[in-house]
Amino acid sequence: MAKDNAMEIDDQKIVSDQTNPNPKFSIHVLQLLKSAQMQHGLRFGDYTRYRRYCTARLRRLYKSLKFTHGRGKYTKRAIQPSMVTEVRFLHVVLYTSERAWSHAMEKRQLPDGPNARQRRYLIGRLRKAVKWATFFAELCAMKGDSRTSLEAEAYASYMKGNMLFEQDQNWDIALKSFKSARAVYEELGKYGDLENQVLCRERVEELEPSIRYCLHKIGESNLQASELLQIGEMEGPALDLFKAKLEAVMAEARSQQAASMTEFNWLGHSFPISNAKTRVSILKAQELEEDLHGPKRESVPAEKRLAIFDKIFTAYHEARSSIRNDLANAGNSENMKDDLSGLDKAIGALLGQRTIERNQLLVSIAKSKLNKSRDDKNDRATKPEELVRLYDLLLQNTADLSDLVSSGRDRKPEEVAFAEECEVKSSIFRAERCFYLAKSYSLAGKRTEAYSLYRRACSLADTALKRLQSLTTAEQDVLKDLKALYNESRSNSCIEHALGIMELEKAPENLSEKISTMSLTAKGTKPGNLLLEKLDAYESAVGDPNTRGAPRIETFPPAFQAFPRNPIVRDLAYDSIDFPTLEHRMKKDKKGLLSRFWG
Repeated sequence: MAKDNAMEIDDQKIVSDQTNPNPKFSIHVLQLLKSAQMQHGLRFGDYTRYRRYCTARLRRLYKSLKFTHGRGKYTKRAIQPSMVTEVRFLHVVLYTSERAWSHAMEKRQLPDGPNARQRRYLIGRLRKAVKWATFFAELCAMKGDSRTSLEAEAYASYMKGNMLFEQDQNWDIALKSFKSARAVYEELGKYGDLENQVLCRERVEELEPSIRYCLHKIGESNLQASELLQIGEMEGPALDLFKAKLEAVMAEARSQQAASMTEFNWLGHSFPISNAKTRVSILKAQELEEDLHGPKRESVPAEKRLAIFDKIFTAYHEARSSIRNDLANAGNSENMKDDLSGLDKAIGALLGQRTIERNQLLVSIAKSKLNKSRDDKNDRATKPEELVRLYDLLLQNTADLSDLVSSGRDRKPEEVAFAEECEVKSSIFRAERCFYLAKSYSLAGKRTEAYSLYRRACSLADTALKRLQSLTTAEQDVLKDLKALYNESRSNSCIEHALGIMELEKAPENLSEKISTMSLTAKGTKPGNLLLEKLDAYESAVGDPNTRGAPRIETFPPAFQAFPRNPIVRDLAYDSIDFPTLEHRMKKDKKGLLSRFWG
């Protein structure tokens, strides 16, 4: 992509000197447009956003150039070659063409496709885009340098080819326009910086499918329908018209083929199909299923298969929507209601089957990343818990499908056999889930739980293997995988048993070794890590593998603690107080007669 400053008008350089009365401007047209398209919606095919950006861009250009069209009442002002005194006038013409083109592509992407009136409007916008692109090429021929002029000619040829491509006429002229644009971009891709060369090569690759399709339409190519579909899988804004045209051709072919589809067969039942839209949707889904179950299915990458599953789901959901609309409008006709209900049930069962297949594909992708390190293409390694979750989904999908098939009153032998297959699949998924659950416990170091789960997985795999062998439609690959699961569960259970015994034998030694490292305290011990502070918590002091240091019992010597004492009171005023005498209140001793002589 171009740098952000390539989007700024003021940064466009003028080749000649400012004093030159006839300056030659330089614009990297493809680089400028590609950057604008990728930054404003076309990375995700949002043409509405890009059209709004072009409108806002033109408004800023008009304002900065003071090239307004009156105030209040619109007064048209045309750009003349003599008025082009700076590069921004060329930008005005270029973005006007882009706005018309993006508006046409916006109409092309309507959900049900453009009707007759919208198609006329679409072609009118493309004509306008061709008109402004041609005018842009003429201005660049007069005001731009040779490279800018050449690139503008390629842009005008590309727009003209798009218009003829959409009109379904003059395929030879459209082919000539596309080839002219391709020749220019091939030549420009040989020069300039690396970014420009990459963009030119990408544009050449995007033009190639349109050229091949034009050759196919004029009878000069033996292009097959399968090759057209492969071309339609390419990405790029320049291919959107081609994809829309290809989809329209395929829809027309499906409509003609669907005219002969009068009924739908499923597990011994035949349901009539009267709605043409339902027939086309079912036929589209069946064509996509051939890519998944055909002879070339092994060569299809996993990401592409997931995208095909999404398209199949969309087609079947469209069919169910049409069926339910017909069911709502069926009135009081019981036979029609029964047929439509049965057809809806059949399509729902097919959706359930494809959902199971898609989840099985996700399981295979996750298994391929189970033992992968993080360094392999920066992919995150799969954890066993993720596989457990996927198998939970598969068990739920299988139960839903089994309930749907078993819901009828008059069941055909094919339905009974299909329900048995669902039960066998459920038992296989249950064994797989138990195995990976045991693996997750094993990685967590819980030997007892892992051993029990491995033994349970071994038992479930043995039961599923016996049930699968009783079926006549059992696939050899599934039998082989189930036997491998049984053997692996059995061997892992023995390993977990041995590891558990070894850990049990070493437990006293490890315990004594860890207890010997215990001490009262050490410097730097954080509060809350002492054993006497966690007496109310059920936590191992010596068996926790996550603890780095040896456990500490208590702080020694203990720290000083403040505790309350009785208060000491000293009366400082006692010595300074003059108390009154109380002798006159004291009791006096009475003396007798003899005491006087002996006193």
